[in-house]
Amino acid sequence: MASAKDFRVIDADGHITEKDDQLRPYLEGAYRLRRDIYPIDHWDRGLGGTLGARAGDAKSWLEALDRGGVESAILYPTGGIAFGWIREPEFAVALAQAYNDFLHQEFLQQSPRLQGVALVPLQDVSEAVKELRRAVSELKVAGAMLNAVGLRLPLGHPDYWPVYAEAERLGCMVAVHATVRGPHYFAGELFDQFIEVHTLSHPFAQMIQMTSMVFRGVFEQFPNLRVAFMEAGCTWVPYWLDRMDEEWELRAKVEAPLCLRKPSEYIRSGRVFVEAEGSENLLPQVAELLPDGLFYASDYPHWDSSFPHNIEEITEREDLSPQLKQKILADNACRMYSNLASPD
Repeated sequence: MASAKDFRVIDADGHITEKDDQLRPYLEGAYRLRRDIYPIDHWDRGLGGTLGARAGDAKSWLEALDRGGVESAILYPTGGIAFGWIREPEFAVALAQAYNDFLHQEFLQQSPRLQGVALVPLQDVSEAVKELRRAVSELKVAGAMLNAVGLRLPLGHPDYWPVYAEAERLGCMVAVHATVRGPHYFAGELFDQFIEVHTLSHPFAQMIQMTSMVFRGVFEQFPNLRVAFMEAGCTWVPYWLDRMDEEWELRAKVEAPLCLRKPSEYIRSGRVFVEAEGSENLLPQVAELLPDGLFYASDYPHWDSSFPHNIEEITEREDLSPQLKQKILADNACRMYSNLASPD
């Protein structure tokens, strides 16, 4: 049976557990004095500290990579996944700049094994374009994170198209990432327990944003844009493609005129990527549909991450070929992120 040591492994979505006090030195003026920098909620994610860990510095992350036998990791924020709920455009711009400077200085500069994606302030699209350009060109980030929850417009809306045009021009990917903050956004306000809200949050938000981007014509308008959908697994995708295709057949000419092909054709085009979890029973069937679009993500050190065991969940499966395992564990991530070295 194959083990993790038999494969090249790239973590396509790990998380920095940044604290407000780490970001304050990178903020300017009165913004440093804010009590709470990120929007917060009061769910007990860690069940009183029994689940999850912290990885707020480069040393912690490099030690984690060594434990898992992982070549490199692309890092996302933790508090920043609620960035879409910030309502003040000026503060959103300042915080995006601060986080990106923090990421560059305290992680990217510390080791080439640590990569990262930028926050971009979609609350002010013109400034988001500027910050994406700066982050990719000067700070050498691997892509940009788009908040799936919190923004007032869905991600397919034409107001955001200048950001996609710039990402396409720069050759960088964009990643759609959800959060449980603001449960009313995905009907989670019906529930009283975190287990219920979290079960709904990521897949529902990804369905919302994939639907918006497909039917509004993002994939048609930007044929070279690479888009990833994070942390909802992959087995929801075949069902959603069938549903979107059926709607497209009946109504697209009138209600989605910029979506010129079946939604499934865009998603299967090789430029849309979805996180795969080794515990998903139907992973082989999804892999047949999206062989070049599935990637491994540790989600470390969040409460629901089983890193490094989640690598073994993929390598020890007997219903995936060695070639497919390698695609999931590293090769597809190299295609998704422009600044990773492709396999020999």
